[in-house]
Amino acid sequence: MLGALVVAGALGVVLAGRRGQFTAALHAAPISILLVAAALSVLALISRTEAWYVCIRATGAAVPRRVLFRSAGVGYLASVVNGSLGLAARIATLRRAAPETSPRVPALLAAELPIISVEVALTAIFSFTLVGPLGVPWWVPIVAVSATGAAVLGLQRISERRRIGLWSGLAVMRSGRGRMIALVLLAICCQIARNWLVLRGIGVHVSVLDAIALLIATFTLGQLPIGPSLGAAAAVLILGSHGVAAVAAAGVLLTVTGTVGSLCFAGWAVADRMWVGRVVAAPETAVAAGGA
Repeated sequence: MLGALVVAGALGVVLAGRRGQFTAALHAAPISILLVAAALSVLALISRTEAWYVCIRATGAAVPRRVLFRSAGVGYLASVVNGSLGLAARIATLRRAAPETSPRVPALLAAELPIISVEVALTAIFSFTLVGPLGVPWWVPIVAVSATGAAVLGLQRISERRRIGLWSGLAVMRSGRGRMIALVLLAICCQIARNWLVLRGIGVHVSVLDAIALLIATFTLGQLPIGPSLGAAAAVLILGSHGVAAVAAAGVLLTVTGTVGSLCFAGWAVADRMWVGRVVAAPETAVAAGGA
């Protein structure tokens, strides 16, 4: 809460005197674009969850896809506050829902590493988009790509040499890696498209590379306890030269559409859990009535 308040206060200072521009930018986005952005957010969550499912199944666990998706729905709702909190919520919910068929917590944590490694690798590859907005030295992207490549290679070697306990979570690096990477790429492309669509929708003329830079900043800052003000802060940091009020409004709309996507996913998870509970309870009630 403190982190969110500090960032929100800083944004308030930056936007001081630009209230009219900020409000106008918020109202400039067509409802149709916001609906598409929310749909892209849901598609990104589904793709990343399927990638998580591939990683979990590679460990040899027999957790049902439906149960895993319901657990992910709870976790993504918690991710609105902080990414690490969302991960903890996903793992805790899955362990509670399927304690016999899901891997233990250490393996579940390790199963996140292959997905994160793909995300970090893409961040390193496209980190050159930050050279202009942040004044990053030209050689930083080269170092980032080299370090990330070494880390991915290290995960590959570890997955081949160690296959039990904690290390079973890296099994997807041996089997199913291509499918996992494709799903993560789909999720990232949906997020890039969402950034570009919302920014263009309110009149901020940005390129696809700008949308990628915004996603990188959001991913990086998302590791901090910033809370719902993350989208606006990342947008102002990266794209402030396009107009602070407009890009801050775009960041707010991205946060709102992302939250709506998480709420839709979580709403499905709750509804599906209630539906399954009723289906299971109905035969038991019928059997009890027949016995009576």
